[in-house]
Amino acid sequence: MNLESNVTHLETDRLLLRHHRPADFESSAKMWADEAVVRYIGGKPSTRQQAWSRLLAYAGHWAWMGYGYWAIEEKSSGGFIGELGFADFKRELSPSIEGLPELGWALVPAA
Repeated sequence: MNLESNVTHLETDRLLLRHHRPADFESSAKMWADEAVVRYIGGKPSTRQQAWSRLLAYAGHWAWMGYGYWAIEEKSSGGFIGELGFADFKRELSPSIEGLPELGWALVPAA
């Protein structure tokens, strides 16, 4: 499966899915530090360093794989409300998903 794309953003009536910007760091770090957000995603809040590494990995996916995660922005407020996308995290899962992009998302609790 090849998801390589030049898509830089996607829009709906209410949302803008766009590449992350350095200015998204504080909002993303706050989201990943929230216990409600990570309850079913590993169960442990992320440190600021882990959140920063995640943003760098998102940028790396776009650069190396041609796909990745978008920041989700609410168009009416311009506010960051989450992240959504595809990644290859090289997880050792059974059954294996080697070579297949993995879909993931996280939303701030208010969303």
